Amino acid sequence: MTKRRRIVLWGAIVFLAWNILTFFVVHRPSSDQQVPSDLLKKLEGLQSEVQRQMNNNEALLRDLKKQKDLLNRYRNGNTGVQMDQGGRVNNSVQITHRLQSPAGDVVIPVLVIACNRPTVRRSLDLLVKHRPSEHQFPIIVSQDCGHQETSTVIKSYGDKIAHYIQQPDLSDIPVPPNHKRLQGYYKISRHYKWALNQVFNRLGYGSVLIVEDDLDIAPDFFDYFLSTLPLLQQDSSLWCVSAWNDNGKEHMTDTNRQDLLYRTDFFPGLGWMMLKNLWDELEPKWPASFWDDWMRHPDQRKDRACIRPEICRTSTFGRVGVSKGQYFDKHLKFIKLNTKPFDFTHTDLSYLLKDNYDRRFISEVYRSPQLTVKEVIANQHAEHNVVRVQYKTKEEFKGFAKQLGIMDDLKAGVPRAGYHGIVSFMFKGRRVHLSPPADWTQYDPSWS
Repeated sequence: MTKRRRIVLWGAIVFLAWNILTFFVVHRPSSDQQVPSDLLKKLEGLQSEVQRQMNNNEALLRDLKKQKDLLNRYRNGNTGVQMDQGGRVNNSVQITHRLQSPAGDVVIPVLVIACNRPTVRRSLDLLVKHRPSEHQFPIIVSQDCGHQETSTVIKSYGDKIAHYIQQPDLSDIPVPPNHKRLQGYYKISRHYKWALNQVFNRLGYGSVLIVEDDLDIAPDFFDYFLSTLPLLQQDSSLWCVSAWNDNGKEHMTDTNRQDLLYRTDFFPGLGWMMLKNLWDELEPKWPASFWDDWMRHPDQRKDRACIRPEICRTSTFGRVGVSKGQYFDKHLKFIKLNTKPFDFTHTDLSYLLKDNYDRRFISEVYRSPQLTVKEVIANQHAEHNVVRVQYKTKEEFKGFAKQLGIMDDLKAGVPRAGYHGIVSFMFKGRRVHLSPPADWTQYDPSWS
């Protein structure tokens, strides 16, 4: 029952009790008549109960006023107010660590990985349109494949592109016999390594924002990455910021929560930012192929997390590619791209620092009512707008994920969009946390 309905109900009870008491006073018996003692006791008890509820209602009204004031402060950009995943003002958040403002002139180059798609124009048009500053976000286009039509498109942008670089080695790569049809994945990995070396070691940048030639970006794409850069710089438990939510279909996200960000143990890619010190670590052992799955291995991840949004800041239009469009038709084309810009620049993102985030997020998940998958699907216990479904085995996770419509695959034991084994999403209008038991400690890499 909502607070407002409780207040109305008890108001009615108070009104009824007052009328009973008035009737008793007006029509009280003459002095020679005896009032039954049990009636007096009932009336005295009712009076006490009414008084207690009046006190409770006053406290509820004060709490509602406080919530309203906090919500107004949040909407007006007050950075000291946090919201929970149910959209309520969270008064329990204790921020023990604060982000420091970046020092000096912040420059984040945008590396566009291109090959043989003339439709790179669509991506470049949006990057040029939405970036707030050419100086702050210089665009670097790195092209593999030697495709002339695509090269002509890239060159047409002139000085809007800071650097146009071309991967010099276009030769085929020796691959195992059973990987002959996967040559493209080897060339992509080679191209990434070459391009990132150019950005960090030749051009001398300290960070990079990587997009591919088939991505649309949201209007607040640059604001999102500019505002999350200090998280990467100050929290060693983070190793990337991504624009992508693997469960970012419209009906699985809260479309009113443009502000909502998460930590995730799963490397999302698809529009992501990294620092040079990470490249210094990864470059000597960069893989020959399938670089993104390699990033998800425990030897690379090292228990580090990424930042991801509730609503994607990128979406892909690249049906044609090395994956032959199968993944696109089944999943990618349904991803919702954010269209309502949120001002991250004036938002305190300290809550995403590990110590702050873990305490709040884990507490919120495990104090949520636990329901079965069948109860969630049937929309039972609808009075709860945040609930939890528990899994204990790999088979349970995959089965529950399929029934609830989220991605069911695991990489080295980590579910897509998961954090501490918890996957959060919307189902029939309420927040659902698909989670392991509360005593969970680590991922099992054999879950795949």
